[in-house]
Amino acid sequence: MNSVQPSVDYGSLVNSQRAFFNSNATKSLAFRVEQLQKFESAIRANEPLLYEAIYKDFGKSEFDTYSNELALVYHDIHRALKHIRSWSSVKPVSTNFINFPASSYVIPEPLGVSLIIGAWNYPYLLSLAPMVPAIAAGNTVILKPSELPANTSAAMAKVIADAFDSNYIATVEGGVEETTALLREKFDKIFFTGSVPVGKIIYKAAAEQLTPVTLELGGKSPAFITEDSNLKMTVKRLVWAKFLNAGQTCIAPDYALVHKSIEQRFLTMVVEEIKRARFSIENGNYVQIINLKNYDRLQQLISDSKIHYQGEGIRDQRIFPPTLLSEVGFDDPIMKEEIFGPILPVIAYDQLDDVVQKVKTLPKPLSCYIFTKNARKRKKVLHELSFGGGAVNEAVMHITNDQLPFGGVGHSGIGNYHGEDGFKAFSHFKGVLDKPTWFETNLKYFPQSPLKLSLIKRVFSW
Repeated sequence: MNSVQPSVDYGSLVNSQRAFFNSNATKSLAFRVEQLQKFESAIRANEPLLYEAIYKDFGKSEFDTYSNELALVYHDIHRALKHIRSWSSVKPVSTNFINFPASSYVIPEPLGVSLIIGAWNYPYLLSLAPMVPAIAAGNTVILKPSELPANTSAAMAKVIADAFDSNYIATVEGGVEETTALLREKFDKIFFTGSVPVGKIIYKAAAEQLTPVTLELGGKSPAFITEDSNLKMTVKRLVWAKFLNAGQTCIAPDYALVHKSIEQRFLTMVVEEIKRARFSIENGNYVQIINLKNYDRLQQLISDSKIHYQGEGIRDQRIFPPTLLSEVGFDDPIMKEEIFGPILPVIAYDQLDDVVQKVKTLPKPLSCYIFTKNARKRKKVLHELSFGGGAVNEAVMHITNDQLPFGGVGHSGIGNYHGEDGFKAFSHFKGVLDKPTWFETNLKYFPQSPLKLSLIKRVFSW
């Protein structure tokens, strides 16, 4: 068993996986359970390798790697093992009168050969977590991890190659060239996590093959802070969520919308909380920016006149400092693209209605957060704004509840996963009508008559 090299014929790889899938081996419940258990064992046995690799790429601590990457993967595996039997079972449904006597049921089946394209910001979570429902549903998998964190990509390739045959699960390392070559092949499912521009490329390539896709993208996720919020807890939770992973989180609060009456208190408390958190690689609660290109992109988004607070950064080590901006408007450069870094712009507002109307004109975000004690204001934001998912008086943590579907809407993505929603994302549900032969009405057969038409109208109106 060895990882797939860039020189491999991807058509042959896909064909070998399709042949294995068509053997029906992956459809066995026992097989799927065994592979999920093997998957978990392989990750656990290689945790030291995974910790070392991600530290080389990001300076990410073992604590953060386990708590916000591996722990979620393990949880997904345990959840799948617990519920795989019920998720995979044939589901009886009611049968309408016109088909009497008959039974009806839905059969879940795997889609087939799946391509999972992971993202760089949480390289383990966003590559390995989608594999869990793919395996649970009975698919084969070709994983293409992001090439930007090269050490984590190599580590995952080794873990997978040592545990699985490539005709079942394989890893393809590389960059744009390899991804482009893969997308020329016919897959039965493509699952992509990444940016909106690349998501459009994936979607276009999938359309050529009529391949179903799940796109987990991003966007500018707002955080509304009303004047009646519990400001101390709001700031504590918001600062943690914003600066987790140095802001390189697709569901991070991208910007804060703060009522003018509490703006100055909010700014003061955010600075205090940033200082209290002591974000640094040495303290294990901060990471490097993925590369200098993104470091410089972040720097260019900032207008010096807007800086309310900024820590100390070290460019050659890719350590971008926690930064707080004030007096920001929707027309500022920082508001023109997803930040994806440790910069929190604050926009003050007078009326919640006005700022909600403004956010409605923007692309639909992946997440939305509202911090408030007021039920009317909470309802207004939750019911008037369209977004992938979110939280009230919290941020980011909704991703840890696998009872909630996780995914975007509009520009922030297509489709959901986590828990049973992940199983559904990698499955097709066949509807079957099962009818005996001992009885048949002549209602649908020739000759036609006014009486038959009248009866048909009555039956279909029930």
